[in-house]
Amino acid sequence: MTFAHPGHHRAAPGAIAPASVKFDFWRSMADLGRLVLRSGAPGLKWRIIASLALVFVGKLAGVGAPVALGDAINKLAPGSGQAVAIGADFLMLAIAFAGLRLVAACAPYARDVIFTVVSQSTMAKAATETFAHALALSLDFHQGKQTGTMARVIDRGARSTDFLMRSVVFNLGPTAIELILAMIVMATRLDWRFAVTAFVTIVLYTVLTFKITDWRLAHRRELNEADSRTAGLSVDALLNYETVKTFGSEERTVARYEDAMSDYVRAGVKANTSLSVLNGIQSVVLNLGLALMTVMAGHEVMAGRMQIGDVTMAVLLLIGIYGPLNMLGFNYREIRQAFIDMEQMVELNARKPDIVDAPGAQDLPPATGRGAEIVFEDVEFRHDARSTGLLDVSFRAAPGETVALVGPSGAGKTTAIRLALRLIDPQSGQITLDGVDLRQIKQAALRRAVALVPQDVALFNDTIFANIAFARPDASADDVRNAAAAAELGPFIEGLPNGMATMVGERGLKLSGGERQRVGIARALLADPRVLVLDEATSALDGRTEEAIQATLRKVRAGRTTLVIAHRLSTIVDADLILVLRRGRIVERGRHAELLDKGGEYAALWRRQTRET
Repeated sequence: MTFAHPGHHRAAPGAIAPASVKFDFWRSMADLGRLVLRSGAPGLKWRIIASLALVFVGKLAGVGAPVALGDAINKLAPGSGQAVAIGADFLMLAIAFAGLRLVAACAPYARDVIFTVVSQSTMAKAATETFAHALALSLDFHQGKQTGTMARVIDRGARSTDFLMRSVVFNLGPTAIELILAMIVMATRLDWRFAVTAFVTIVLYTVLTFKITDWRLAHRRELNEADSRTAGLSVDALLNYETVKTFGSEERTVARYEDAMSDYVRAGVKANTSLSVLNGIQSVVLNLGLALMTVMAGHEVMAGRMQIGDVTMAVLLLIGIYGPLNMLGFNYREIRQAFIDMEQMVELNARKPDIVDAPGAQDLPPATGRGAEIVFEDVEFRHDARSTGLLDVSFRAAPGETVALVGPSGAGKTTAIRLALRLIDPQSGQITLDGVDLRQIKQAALRRAVALVPQDVALFNDTIFANIAFARPDASADDVRNAAAAAELGPFIEGLPNGMATMVGERGLKLSGGERQRVGIARALLADPRVLVLDEATSALDGRTEEAIQATLRKVRAGRTTLVIAHRLSTIVDADLILVLRRGRIVERGRHAELLDKGGEYAALWRRQTRET
């Protein structure tokens, strides 16, 4: 996304900009303007011009209507001339008043009809760009993020663009224009003192509204926190209903909820009282200004310097300005929050992805049908100052070979797999695929060449068919069914009422762990990759199913290079190369029989596992 600013700080990986983000009004409005221009809305230029023109015409009509009515009333004043002429002039001015009022009332509706396409396109563009950018961010960022918070930042940030356009561009901005026009009319048609009175009243109203609204923010925040606390207690208790019942804790749980509701009541009283104070002070200021304006106009009429209609004109001009200000306190608070929401979205888009295509990145050489050659050359990667991933790791997986990585937790097995998938880049050394450095390969080409079956397969909340076909959306139904059969899913799917159309639930939770893993294997097989990466891909399966899946995997490894992370050594006895990792280093390498003969760490692991079974 292109509206990030270099002055923005970079937060720690996974962090989201907090609610206290400071915003700069003009910079944020410039961001919004650039986003509107990128929205791609049909007829963008003429819609913007027409909408702004309607705003100006509407406000001009809103100021002109009181002038027409004032002149009409003046025509009715005694001594204004012949009755016939007075009636005709009054009728024309009355029609002008009604017409101008109609224009002032309808202009916002016409503007909305024209501009809604732009505002909705802008909101969609902001959401799409931010979502695409979030998906492009690094693995470290996503491992440290809160998914719900990320989704809310995208959603609130996108929606804030629509609110800011409606509130700032088409509400507060036009109100300022209307105030200027009204002051010009007052100064030219009435007296400069009327313009000053109107200006002082509006400024005093605005300043007091902003100050009191800022003071109310603490009360509103306290109310929101109390609301969240009561909701959390009730949801937690209902979710843990059995625990509450079995320990006889109903009274204690209700007492905690009652205390939380008491806090909510106290916070609600404060929030509502402060709102009443705000509304009361606003009413006092506005009515004092209106009273002062009326008294001044009456005095001028009695002095013979103004006519009766001028009083009506002055009062209506001021009332017309008051209308949009009635919601100023609410709009001010919401506009502040909208700016913060947009700034949080900007902060997210300011993050630079760690993994990007290099300039001149290339596609892979054509597939040979025998797999691919993977070479690690003196690869090192450190996660942070305290954690070592890999140190001086070198090995070669020839086309069609199976290389297994074993070792205790934290040895660097997963780091090696992530490097091979280019989810992270080595800090020194290089990794090549068919002779090309991974950093010089287009990510899209690399993703097509490598498929992963993780230990914990997460599925989309969609059908089994859609989850398998995700690896290759253009695959035929027969291809998907064949992949499912290869992963030993055939009998399971046939036993389901909806077959392949069965919904798997969020993250696939309607399926067992073993069923999810088999769907993951089917998805990887459908991708038909050069390199198959298995991260303990049969760990959630029972013995009989694991044996069937292992037989399937041995078949599908033909013509592919396979990288395997294994905890159960019995699953890799036929590997062409076994690498034993400890603290990021390769301490042993060789085939199963060779490593047993050495009597080292691998042999000790084998003896321990065979003794346990």
